[in-house]
Amino acid sequence: MSIVNAMPTAKFARLELQVLEALWPLGKASIREIQEAFPEPRPAYTTIQTTVYRLETKGAVRRVRKVSNAHIFEPLVARDVARRGLLDHILSLFGGRAQPMMAQLAEAGKLTLDDIRELERLVKQREKPRKPERRRR
Repeated sequence: MSIVNAMPTAKFARLELQVLEALWPLGKASIREIQEAFPEPRPAYTTIQTTVYRLETKGAVRRVRKVSNAHIFEPLVARDVARRGLLDHILSLFGGRAQPMMAQLAEAGKLTLDDIRELERLVKQREKPRKPERRRR
């Protein structure tokens, strides 16, 4: 599988993200297999088909082969890249700042003290100065 970590800034609709979420663990799959990865009640086959074709147009998936009448698709965009794009869009709704979004999550009861501690650990780890690499002679 040749998933890329950089992709044009395509915005994905909710169902497009759900299709990608179904396809990532499968690696390569037909439209029927993608549809069957959805929980009941599943979207119609034609709905998944249309969504997969839209993702193909956006360059997020590609056809890798044909088995009988079924085309097999694979994702071309990595999960973290798609999520980063979604997060950037959400942050734009909060003026590009994380603090108002975090406050909204806390007010909605979606953010725990454990979440905050983990975030603090990640931020501190990211802010640590990196040691310069030594030159080898």
